[in-house]
Amino acid sequence: MYPMLKPALHRAWRGRNTVQFGVTPAHAVRLGPVDIATGSFLELLDGTRGLPLLYEEARGLGLSDHHVDVLLERLVGAGLLDDPRSAGPHAEALRHRAEVMDRQRPDVASLSVAHPEPGGGLRRMAARQSMRVQVRGAGRLGASIASVLSGAGVGHVDVLDGGRAEPWDVAPAGLPSASVGERRDVAARRLVRRSAPGPAPRSAAAGRVGRVPAGVGRAATGGAESARARAAGPPEGSAQPGLSLIVVAPREGLSGYAPVPDTASPWMASGTPHLYTGVVEATGVVGPLVLPGGTGCAGCLELHRAERDPQWPRMLAQWRSGRRGAVPACDLGLATAVAGLAAAHALAFLDGELPASTGTRWETALPLLDWRSERVGPHADCVCGAAEGVKGEGASAAVQAQDTMVG
Repeated sequence: MYPMLKPALHRAWRGRNTVQFGVTPAHAVRLGPVDIATGSFLELLDGTRGLPLLYEEARGLGLSDHHVDVLLERLVGAGLLDDPRSAGPHAEALRHRAEVMDRQRPDVASLSVAHPEPGGGLRRMAARQSMRVQVRGAGRLGASIASVLSGAGVGHVDVLDGGRAEPWDVAPAGLPSASVGERRDVAARRLVRRSAPGPAPRSAAAGRVGRVPAGVGRAATGGAESARARAAGPPEGSAQPGLSLIVVAPREGLSGYAPVPDTASPWMASGTPHLYTGVVEATGVVGPLVLPGGTGCAGCLELHRAERDPQWPRMLAQWRSGRRGAVPACDLGLATAVAGLAAAHALAFLDGELPASTGTRWETALPLLDWRSERVGPHADCVCGAAEGVKGEGASAAVQAQDTMVG
């Protein structure tokens, strides 16, 4: 073990005896009381010393081995201690790829803050290399999402779309102007390769990572666990890893805002998680992230809307069957913001978390751009069956609570 204080966290003394690690409330941790000798010892935790040398130098400061053990245990418990060497063989291999690590040091640093266990950041970055994500759409939104996912270390990013790139598909984070007139899928594949920090791995071998947040139901966690199982890679000898996630980002934003449930039937049948996103008119949406059988799906979304507005199905049929001659509205700043949020939610899911878009849609509109959320719960009449799973889990929880009360 070569412990180091997480370098991504800013450090400051709140007073003579208390150290604060981290600036923002989301990740700030206070450590105290800290005397002068312990404060000096903290400076030695830079990842260059193993435990034997740390014990020796601590004795020189008048600190006992027991004091060091207790301090290190407290630092680990507070999520302040890192040890990249303990992240496993795949992470160790990544650590020695200098050309890749130079690109991804900021990402690994951020992951080390978000995931408290020592080596957690590098372990998750290494696991991303074996994951496969499919982005459906290569317009301003979809191509930008694909480039961010590839640049963030996802080893296999497929982009599906038809036709040829138009001038209005070009975006700073997406397709370049040189791709105009080229087949969209070809241009998107080139963008993904150019955005990647290194060549795609030849095999998909990585251990499961991450954890399921406390308080999440069995139906939802089943979707998350199956995604992480796919992320662990295909059977030995398989040419390509299974899909960990599908991101739906159509160029025509109506299909992202009001997705056709039948399109998702194969994903629901295979248990493939999928995240909807889009820009329609001057509104951007991210979510819901659908965990088949565990959260509300596109069919649930459509049924809930029809209940709130009985005329919705009539209008939706007209919009879907109408002529699409005009270039769809897609503000570049809005599309870039939506792409960034969608990519961040996708990465959080791939890293083993259930982001805020799980079963929830986030929506913002020009010109004020205030994000608001709408829960997309399972609908009892939807064929996805998620409502039955939630109902069964609720009954089980009620029985458990009753048993606890009787006991």
